[in-house]
Amino acid sequence: MSLASSIRTIAVWEMNRSMTTMGRHVLPLAAGLLVLLMLVTAFAAQSGVHMQDGMYRIGIDDPDVARVVASDNRFAAYLDDGPALWENRFAYDIVILRGEVYAADTDKGRAALKTLERDYEGYVSHVAAGEPDLFAAYPLWIDLQYVKSEIDFLATQSGQQVGAPADVRVPPAPSGPVEAVTLPPSAMPVSEDDLREHLAEAGSDHPLERYTGIISGGSVTDRFRTPSELSPPLPFDAIILVFVFIFPLYFTSQFFMMSVMNERVGRAGEALLSTPARPSAIVIGKALPYFTIMLLIAAAITLFAGAPATILLPLIPVILFFLANALIIGMAARSFKELSFVSIFFSTLATSYLFFPTVFANTHVISIISPLTLVVLGIQGDGFTVAEYVYSTVLFFATSIILFYAGIVNFREERLFSEKSLTSRLADFISGGIGRDHPHLSLFLLAAFTIPFVFMTQMLTLVLFFNIPMPLSLVLLTVSAAFIEEFAKSIGLYAVARERPGFLTPKNLLLGATVIGLGFLAGEKLLLFATLAQITESIFGSVLFLSLQVLWMPLLLHIAGVLITGGFLLLWGRRAYGPGLIAASVVHSLYNLHFLMGALL
Repeated sequence: MSLASSIRTIAVWEMNRSMTTMGRHVLPLAAGLLVLLMLVTAFAAQSGVHMQDGMYRIGIDDPDVARVVASDNRFAAYLDDGPALWENRFAYDIVILRGEVYAADTDKGRAALKTLERDYEGYVSHVAAGEPDLFAAYPLWIDLQYVKSEIDFLATQSGQQVGAPADVRVPPAPSGPVEAVTLPPSAMPVSEDDLREHLAEAGSDHPLERYTGIISGGSVTDRFRTPSELSPPLPFDAIILVFVFIFPLYFTSQFFMMSVMNERVGRAGEALLSTPARPSAIVIGKALPYFTIMLLIAAAITLFAGAPATILLPLIPVILFFLANALIIGMAARSFKELSFVSIFFSTLATSYLFFPTVFANTHVISIISPLTLVVLGIQGDGFTVAEYVYSTVLFFATSIILFYAGIVNFREERLFSEKSLTSRLADFISGGIGRDHPHLSLFLLAAFTIPFVFMTQMLTLVLFFNIPMPLSLVLLTVSAAFIEEFAKSIGLYAVARERPGFLTPKNLLLGATVIGLGFLAGEKLLLFATLAQITESIFGSVLFLSLQVLWMPLLLHIAGVLITGGFLLLWGRRAYGPGLIAASVVHSLYNLHFLMGALL
């Protein structure tokens, strides 16, 4: 039986088994939850989310004043005469008497006052927009056009002076020739009626008022703003819409995880292992139906939202990443309780990595580390280049391929039905990729294969530390990056020492540290210079990958780090792995801080 035929047979069998075995208990509930999610989303799209309705109590003595808050469902307005309102003023968050506003001296009262201020500004704008002479009400319009910053982040790192130092004791004086500035045209490229319609739409309370502009790509009118409408270009609306894509994708990947777990718990996987099908055909065949379903779900949501079909391209590596991790978690967990804990932990990390950078989609290059940033750019109508696609997705493709390979290599009886702890099983997975005939070559390849995971974990720390003030953020990033690298380099040596204690001798340690350092440097160079050049233009990215311009220095650092950790293992056994890892991380951090301080001084 050919590989393609085996994959097709396993895929059909997986679908039939899921629809029968799992379908009686899980699929009806899952289908119900999915239908409920769609109904709630459709209801929210039509009528909005009403969780804040009536949260503020406001007492008003004038019906004309009540019109200001009449359209805001957050206010529960009560009309009464002045003396009665004043007597019961503590029952309200805000009281308006004869045009004077009295807010309760509480957090809720101050929040209600801020909401009232915004409603009043919107009311004034609505009245002004209805005036016959629009430009008398709005004499200033701003043509808003975002331009990508061309700042050279590498200038300060190399000691270059970006601008002339300012002398605060002497007032600035112009120097050099004065260039004439072209005056803007006296007429606006849009009509007054279009601007008036734009003001009416901007003041509406429809829950999808901003989504429609984003998905449709907007028009010339959308470029023009009054000063009060200016806001930072943060794509919160698009991020919320992206969540609608990611939630059902991750939810579907859980079925693949449970399928693997069910076969291990019920030992139904023994029947698969006894067939002529190879482990690669079994794993690919089992994952293929879920990959197809996830891709169809993403396509359906894209079609329903009216978004461009190109946003499916960055979602493909995310789908593969979810499935690859679901495979490893399903193979490593011993029970459904442990499965739930590990999957929740993974979802937290994955969500942080995917969503946090998208907040800076329009403001900073660091956002490109997440494929969802490309989805946001696609929804906004900006699109993305091939280089940006490679930058965002290569780590997801690489880690997915490596995880699937690890799952295929370990998809055998002694791994699937072992009762060892989670950490022991993961160590067995790693040692399973180290051949007995050529252990040093295996260590070289293993060190190179860890690079995508190292970069992805370091990027996650970059996301977490990005908003911490400098220089604390740089110090934390440097220390965490050193620890991650030392852990990745030494995990293969630890797995070999754990499975084959006699392997770890001074000669093998020296040779192993050398090949691990070479493999780590080779993988680091290949992936960094081929794909992540754009990230390293940021000062934060350079902290992660500093000193790579000189080959022999990082090579010696990598070898020294492995020797330190391996020396602890050789002298004091496996229990000394933690202290050895800390000692190697300290040396690595001091090395990084030395170069970092030299670059910043």
